[in-house]
Amino acid sequence: MVGQGVEVAVGMSCRSNGMWGVRVMKRGSGREQITGVHVCSGAQPPPDGLFVTDYFTRTPRKLSPFRSFASIELFHFNIPEDTVIAVWNLITFKEQGGTFGDQCPDRSITVYFRSGAPSVINPLHTHFPRDTAVPGSFALTLTWTLPNRTTGVFNVTSPLPGDWFLAAHLPKDEGKISVKGLYEECQYLFQPQLIVQRLVNIAVLYPGYVTEQSMGPHNRSCLYKVFVPSYTSRVLVEVLRCRGAEGCPLWLRARAKAPPLHNSTALDCREHSPCQLALDLPFWQHWYYVLVERHPGVPGTISFQVTVQLTDCSRPSLARPPFLPSSASMNMPHSFGSAGGLVLGDSPPPTSPNGTKHPVPIPVASPAGEQCWPVRPTLRNELDTFSVHFYIFFGPNVSVPPDRPAVFVINLLPVLDSGGVLNLELRLNVSSLCGENVTVFGCLNHEVPLTSADNASVTCETESLAGFLLSVNTTASLSRLRIPYPQTGSWYLSLRSLCATEHGFEPCINVTAEVYLRAYLSPCINDCGIYGQCKLLRTNNYLYAACECKAGWNGWGCTDNAEAFSYGFQLLSTLLLCLSNVMFVPPVAIAVRSHYLLEAAVYIFTMFFSTFYHACDQPGIVVFCIMEYDVLQFCDFLGSLMSVWVTVIAMARLQPVVKQVLYLLGAMLLSMALQMDRHGLWNLLGPSLFALGIMAIAWTARTIRRRHCYPPTWKRWAFYLCPGALIAAAAVLLYAFVETEENYFYIHSIWHLLIAGSVGFLLPPRAKTSGRLGPLPRRKGCGYQLCINEQEELGLVDPAVASINSICTS
Repeated sequence: MVGQGVEVAVGMSCRSNGMWGVRVMKRGSGREQITGVHVCSGAQPPPDGLFVTDYFTRTPRKLSPFRSFASIELFHFNIPEDTVIAVWNLITFKEQGGTFGDQCPDRSITVYFRSGAPSVINPLHTHFPRDTAVPGSFALTLTWTLPNRTTGVFNVTSPLPGDWFLAAHLPKDEGKISVKGLYEECQYLFQPQLIVQRLVNIAVLYPGYVTEQSMGPHNRSCLYKVFVPSYTSRVLVEVLRCRGAEGCPLWLRARAKAPPLHNSTALDCREHSPCQLALDLPFWQHWYYVLVERHPGVPGTISFQVTVQLTDCSRPSLARPPFLPSSASMNMPHSFGSAGGLVLGDSPPPTSPNGTKHPVPIPVASPAGEQCWPVRPTLRNELDTFSVHFYIFFGPNVSVPPDRPAVFVINLLPVLDSGGVLNLELRLNVSSLCGENVTVFGCLNHEVPLTSADNASVTCETESLAGFLLSVNTTASLSRLRIPYPQTGSWYLSLRSLCATEHGFEPCINVTAEVYLRAYLSPCINDCGIYGQCKLLRTNNYLYAACECKAGWNGWGCTDNAEAFSYGFQLLSTLLLCLSNVMFVPPVAIAVRSHYLLEAAVYIFTMFFSTFYHACDQPGIVVFCIMEYDVLQFCDFLGSLMSVWVTVIAMARLQPVVKQVLYLLGAMLLSMALQMDRHGLWNLLGPSLFALGIMAIAWTARTIRRRHCYPPTWKRWAFYLCPGALIAAAAVLLYAFVETEENYFYIHSIWHLLIAGSVGFLLPPRAKTSGRLGPLPRRKGCGYQLCINEQEELGLVDPAVASINSICTS
């Protein structure tokens, strides 16, 4: 809501990735805008603070029951920098037949949120492959509040900037196989909308310079930001010359990438003098936000100074000097929060007439062990989508000296590389250890290397930094790590060798370990194995890969065999589906005996391609394909429909020419229909109804002409037509309403038996010879009969030399 005295400027932003945004700019007092956070930029507090509200939405998409990550719907958003709050409005509604689905059952919807990469979800609680790291994510379950619509809200205060991904799905169902178009399906549509509120004109702190600030009685806090370049080992934020009603009633908070939260790193300036907040191992190439917050209930104006010192780990004894062009300016972005921002290195920071900013040399002692080591780059070799190898110069065998770690960097491109799997492999060359009990530890950290000198406890985590630990030694010389959907940016691998002693791990002496290092990006984990298929998926312009498992196998890499089909079960299901087509042999024999040769050829075609289609369509390893799967499927569907078509047309007992025309016309039209949609209801129902209509017209005309019911005998109705129709109806009911993924192999086998059996009953008997009267016998007398040579009738002799063989007298 826009309050009184608030200016609003509304404009349309550009469309990006299929997403429209509406930008709303509001100007008002600091306390009304952002719950008391004040954007400070000078000695005197500005009368107004500015923030921008952006709206983004996505097109509604149909949700599917969860089977694997390939069945979820993924939405990609981008949150700008300096965002103080992000609100997702999650809209879900039902549809059935183009109208509101009030009669559809309520099904819960689960939504996952993650920053930097898609969520690695496991709603079925399956087992992950070995050596797989599972990153965390937020989850939210939506319940229905109205018959056909529900809305959920997900708020994130001070979200991390950059890519955010939402994944949504329905709960797993029983896997019913439904015929397309048989009934109106309930559809559950999901549409996320994003509203972000971001600050503008945030004051920038320059390392080595002091910023003076005065916080009025109505201002609760001041927000600043400072950019941390590469090779920074420490950030020190200090509040100087703090003067207030009760000493220095301020809280000092700091956080990387986004404005601080209540649980961010904090320091109470009342209890600490000097008020210095130190951040060790900060993230490189990122903004750090500093929040100076007033204690609740403290009246009056508070004046203070803020300064930031950065420690360059390449020179641990010195703080980074003000405006060092060679390092800071080269790593600093070219523009800051304010319009017309400063390019660091071009000119010094602007100073006000009363000198609110000036350099202050503050010596900062660096803790022991804060020395950084050279970072060895890797060479990126792209082979295919999500198929990237990272080669080490003078590798892949690397030497880990005993006195210092070996650090490598792996750069993952934004958006492009987050949809695959980051794989890391360490293999120790035991022969290089010279008999020493050496263990090589590897720490993989995101955006900053961890090179702690503490040998007593080997860990890859700190209070503000998480990482992954690998280790190899003489007994376990191989270690692997897989990270599905890794966050993009720089990943640093730090290797160090330690010797095991009675007192724990200690640095080794004169032992250089040799390690084989392999790092690569793959679409899926082990290509999903033999019981899965790695699929490349796309949502708008974002690509990602996921496994789709089969034969009862589950899991992220199709390695969970808790519900897997055994080999005997796979063999049994394949044999049932294939051998059940042998039931077409009796209809073929009946058709040949009744001189229905075209019909017999169609049944043989159906039996052959149905057998080999089901042999190729199996989900497990009992698979046999004689040609491409698509060709086998087309021929199987065509043969099934043609069998129904020729059987019903044969029952109509039409003239041979008319029947052959209908056969050919049916084959062409059915081929066209199957090419358009193989799973549509009318592909089966349309030809069947049309053929039944032709048969009904022919039978009705014959009944009227003969003035007797056709077929004329009750035995034909009782022992052939009625049983055949009942068997065919039972087969259709099983196919349309009973068949599921779990019972498919035996229900579909019964379908084969019933359809083939119904053909044997419904196929009409052999047509009798014509009942027309022959010529009347002649009376005895004079008469002649001309006998022509048979060879001349068959065109085997020249008509010019044809002769009369005999003249017969009657």
